[in-house]
Amino acid sequence: MIDLKISGGYVYDPANGLDGQVRDLWVHNGRIVENPSHPDEKPVRHLNAAGLVVMPGGVDMHCHIAGPKVNTARKMRPEEKRRDTPVRRTASTHSGSMGSVPSTFATGYKYLGLGYTTAFDAAVPPLSARHAHEEFEDTPCIDKGFYVLMGNNHYVMNSIQNQELERLQAFVGWLLGAAKGYAAKLVNPGGVEVWKHHQAGNVSGLDEPVDHFGVTPRQIIREVAHSVDRLGLPHAVHVHCNNLGMPGNWQTTLETMRALEGHRGHLTHIQFHSYGGGEGDENTFNSKAVELADYVNAHENLTVDVGQVLFGETTSMTGDGPLGYFLSNVYGTKWFSADIEMESGCGIAPIQYRNKSLVHSLQWAIGLEWYLLIQDPWRVVMSTDHPNGGSFLAYPQIIRLLMDRTYRQDILKTVHPQVRQRSILADLDREYTLGEICIVTRAAPARILGLHHKGHLGPGADADITIYTPHENKEIMFELPRYVIKAGKILAEEGDIREEHLGKTLHVRPDYDPDIEPDIADWFEQYYSIRFRNYPVSDHYLQESEQIPCRNLETSAGDDVPGPDSHGD
Repeated sequence: MIDLKISGGYVYDPANGLDGQVRDLWVHNGRIVENPSHPDEKPVRHLNAAGLVVMPGGVDMHCHIAGPKVNTARKMRPEEKRRDTPVRRTASTHSGSMGSVPSTFATGYKYLGLGYTTAFDAAVPPLSARHAHEEFEDTPCIDKGFYVLMGNNHYVMNSIQNQELERLQAFVGWLLGAAKGYAAKLVNPGGVEVWKHHQAGNVSGLDEPVDHFGVTPRQIIREVAHSVDRLGLPHAVHVHCNNLGMPGNWQTTLETMRALEGHRGHLTHIQFHSYGGGEGDENTFNSKAVELADYVNAHENLTVDVGQVLFGETTSMTGDGPLGYFLSNVYGTKWFSADIEMESGCGIAPIQYRNKSLVHSLQWAIGLEWYLLIQDPWRVVMSTDHPNGGSFLAYPQIIRLLMDRTYRQDILKTVHPQVRQRSILADLDREYTLGEICIVTRAAPARILGLHHKGHLGPGADADITIYTPHENKEIMFELPRYVIKAGKILAEEGDIREEHLGKTLHVRPDYDPDIEPDIADWFEQYYSIRFRNYPVSDHYLQESEQIPCRNLETSAGDDVPGPDSHGD
C-alpha cells in the first residue's frame, strides 16, 4: 500500500525535465515510487497540493554546523544567545538557542522549517571527527555529512614531497573512511601550516614552498585532486583557495583553477576569492567576477558555490587560521585560534557587514554577480558559507534578489555608491526562474555531491519534498513552506515541527591499498597524541547512517570522471 500521495501540485524537478507541470507524487517506505498500476489503489494519506509549488528538499552543500570549531563559536558569542529569541520546547521539539551560530537542535529545526532536508559541514579535522558525529546525533530532522580537512595535513605533504602519489591516494581513502567523512577539503593549502611557523605568516601564491616540506600549494591542489578522481569519490576536491578575502586574490583563484589540470574541482565561497586591487589600498578594491566566471563557464570540470554576503552581524569561523587572525585585527574583536596537531588549524572572530562600507558592499555585489554570470545554473550553488557571509536563514532574501531585478536595483541604491563603478551588477538584467532556483538550491548541489537519490523527485529518490504557497514576493514564499516532508513523513507544516526525526549521516568508504596501514600506524605512534587504533570512528558510533558508493576509476585526468555536466539525461 502507498504511504502518501501528493496530488495536483506544480512540480519543479529539473533533473527529470519538469518545470511547473501539474503532477502527482507517490511515496512508499521513504522513497518516491512509480504511480501505482492499479487505479483504485488508495494511499494511507493524501495531501492535496493543488495550486502549490512542489520541489525536492533543499541541499546546503557548504555550511558550518558541527564540530569543535562550531561549538567553540557558540560559547564565544553569549551576547547573541541573550538577545535572540530561542526555539521553544514543544511536544515535538527540544529547546534551542539562536544567533549566528545556532545550537544543534535549533540548527536542525530551522533548516527543516526553511525547506532544507540535507546539509554538509564544510571543514572538520579528522582528529575531531568524533565530536562532529556527536553533534550530528544531536542535530534533528536533516541528513548531514562533513568534509575532511587535508590541505595542511603533514602526512599528505610528506607523501607529495617524496613523490609517493600511490601512498597519497591510499591515505586519502583511508582518512575519509577512518573519519566517516564525505569529501576531501583543502583550506588555504599549505598556508595554515606556514601560519603555524611564523607570526602572521601565510603563503602569498601557489608556488611558494611550505616550510620543512618544500611542497607548494599548487602541488597539494593538483595531487589531492588527482587522488580524489582516482578513488572515484562522489564529490570533487572541495577547495577553499589561498588568500581568501585579500585584495588582488583573483589571480590566485585563477591559478587554483588551472592547477587542477582538468581534474574535477569545486571552488567554495567563490565570492571571497574574486577581488581585484592592491593589498591595503581600498581605493583599488574591485570585482573580478567577470574574468573568473568566464573561465568557469569555459571549463566544465569546475563548479562553485557563492558564499553570499548579507549585511548584518555574524561570526566568522574557518579552518583558515591566518584569516581568523587577520579579521580579529580588522574588526578589533575577540578572537580564537587553534592548532589541530598534524592536520589543520582554525580561527573564529565576530564580524559585521555594513552596507555603507565600500568593501562590504562590493562583497555583497560580487556574490550576486557570480549567480548572474554563470551561464549553466547546474554549476553554481547557493550558499552564504553559513555563518561566514551570513546565516542560511537569509536564503529566501537571496532568492528574491535573484528573481526580482527591480528589488535588486532598489537595494543597490542603498549601498556604497562606488559599487556601481567597481562592479557590473547594475548592468545585469537577468532574473532567475523558479526552475533555476530549484537547480541552485536543490538539483545542482545534489548532483555535484554525487547524491543520486537527492535533489529530484523521480522514482527511487528520497521522499524529501518541500511544498510552497506561491507569492509575488519570493522572499515571503520561500521563508515559510506550507509543508516539508522528510523521508516520506510530513515533519513541518507552516514552520511548526509536527514529528520527531533524526536524519542520517552520509559518508563514504573508498577502496584503498590496505598495505599502507602499517606505515600510517608508525606515523601515528611517532607524531600523534592519539594511538592509531583509537583514531578511526567505528561503524557503531553512527546511530543512523548511509554509505554513499564510490566509483572505481582507472582513468587519467579528465577521462570518465563523475561530474556535474551530465544533467538533462
